[in-house]
Amino acid sequence: MILETIEKENDIKKVAPENWNLLAEEIRQFLIHKISVTGGHLGSNLGAVELTMALHLSLNLPEDKIVWDVGHQSYTHKILTGRKAGFENLRKYGGMSGFPKRKESDCDCFDTGHSSTSISAGLGLVKARDIMHQDHTVVSVIGDGSLTGGMAYEALNNAARMKSNFIIVLNDNNMSISENVGGVSKYLNNIRTADKYLDLKEGIYNSLKETRIGDPIVESIRRAKSSVKQLVIPGMFFEDMGITYLGPVDGHNIPAMLKVFKEAKRVKSAVLVHVITHKGKGFIPAERHPARFHGAEPFDIETGLPLKQKTKSNYTDVFSTVMCKQGDRNDKIVAITAAMPDGTGLKRFHNMYPDRFFDVGIAEEHAVTFAAGLAAGGLQPVVAIYSSFLQRAYDQILHDVCIQNLPVVFAIDRAGLVGSDGETHQGIFDLSYLSSIPNMHIMAPKNKWELSDMLKFAIDFQGPIALRYPRGEAFDGLREHREPIILGMGEWIYHEKDIVLVAVGSMVKTALAVREALQLKGYACSIINARFVKPIDTEILNEAVKDHSLIVTMEENVASGGFGEKVREYLDESEYQGSLLTISIPDEYVEHGNVEILREEVGIDAYSIQRRIEEVLCGQ
Repeated sequence: MILETIEKENDIKKVAPENWNLLAEEIRQFLIHKISVTGGHLGSNLGAVELTMALHLSLNLPEDKIVWDVGHQSYTHKILTGRKAGFENLRKYGGMSGFPKRKESDCDCFDTGHSSTSISAGLGLVKARDIMHQDHTVVSVIGDGSLTGGMAYEALNNAARMKSNFIIVLNDNNMSISENVGGVSKYLNNIRTADKYLDLKEGIYNSLKETRIGDPIVESIRRAKSSVKQLVIPGMFFEDMGITYLGPVDGHNIPAMLKVFKEAKRVKSAVLVHVITHKGKGFIPAERHPARFHGAEPFDIETGLPLKQKTKSNYTDVFSTVMCKQGDRNDKIVAITAAMPDGTGLKRFHNMYPDRFFDVGIAEEHAVTFAAGLAAGGLQPVVAIYSSFLQRAYDQILHDVCIQNLPVVFAIDRAGLVGSDGETHQGIFDLSYLSSIPNMHIMAPKNKWELSDMLKFAIDFQGPIALRYPRGEAFDGLREHREPIILGMGEWIYHEKDIVLVAVGSMVKTALAVREALQLKGYACSIINARFVKPIDTEILNEAVKDHSLIVTMEENVASGGFGEKVREYLDESEYQGSLLTISIPDEYVEHGNVEILREEVGIDAYSIQRRIEEVLCGQ
């Protein structure tokens, strides 16, 4: 196998050109077999195999730099830089990350995980290169879906002023996670299908090359070809900005890409190379269902079906069902998502109420301010975004929603530890960054029934309100505890004495296990379901301090700015004489791995909490 000869960076340059296609096929088969076992981002990687090979053939790593936007398409890059063995433990705790990591390899020049960042980072690397009088090549790879993010255009605006080489590769597969939407997608479609321009260019070049004076004229036309583009391709947005545009080029034709990359390296300014790829290429199930194979669970290679069939509903399913029912009852409800209708559970709402559904693309900031405008116009918007992505819109939440006290519902999926995607995707900061904002209200359900009740409450609430819930199977226990949702009020699950566990959202289930373990050791233990993180229920805390000498707060959020801090502040003001133990995630980034392992690692699993409680009791 040719793949076996790739042991380190630049080994691909030893592969004969006639074997490039064979190597591409071997890489695809390697990825399909490995990801079918570990899970991971399959579709995006299958589509970028030849593109990555062409970049590695054109560049000299690690001296030259490649910045991968989002980074989930970097698997072939990892293979070509000597990390094949790492795929045995891809995205597992202690194993290789599914994203570029500087600490993992010198060939990873920048850590990525969120979209629309690569041009800004690449521009910084270029400026650093020039200031330090170095001469290596810097390439930023960005997908067409990521071009819907405003940060990409802020960077392009600055890149247009460059007076030295900076290569931007637009990996255009007409997809982000779901199908692309909006004007950018339409514009790129026009370029993709501009056959008249491509045919005209090719015809003129070929005809003139057959004459004695052809070459000089061809070179003159090449230098002036932007004028031809202006006539034929609508807008020529990039060239109008001052960025040289090359392409489109077939992203599965390595010789064609090598030729255009060679030309791009000669440009003494920012240059954009437009590469057309096919997401999921080489694996029929991924080609047919690109959204499903964006972040795939372990699957059967023959059928493409997940090995583990889902048997119970998850929180996203519950949210989806309630949204559809509420949409039927109230025609003022509108739903907004940022390029993730499937992941957030809004696809069904879209199918049922297409005129009241808005996918704004990868543009969280716009999504929030757009929702603010909808609310100001008299509608009831629900914004469904993952926790780690919503933090990109902090200013819009503060400035456009909360200052005006507008009734926008934030449905925050993937809150807490999410697992295999690691540091950039853990939803462990939302309680902190949201609770710092005046007029914001924050809820977290203990089970799927409470999620349903809270969503209905939030839709009727006249102000900014956030509902955060975790990834994965929805807890269906404690159904008998279904008191009406009242602003700022928690609920007693068990009311005994001595120890009280005040748990937020997903931690209520953990609190049940902790209580059971403590009871076996002879301790009395109460449980309070906090329900609200802002405002906290001070009345239930006042009641708890009367007959509990130890209060334990439990949350799946970092300590700084979290629920525990708010309870501590209140109890200090109340001069509580007992002990307070705050259980939270340490103020640090949590790497990738199985969620249960991560919970143990950061100390929020039942056993760790029980042990810490016993240590406090022994010291009282």
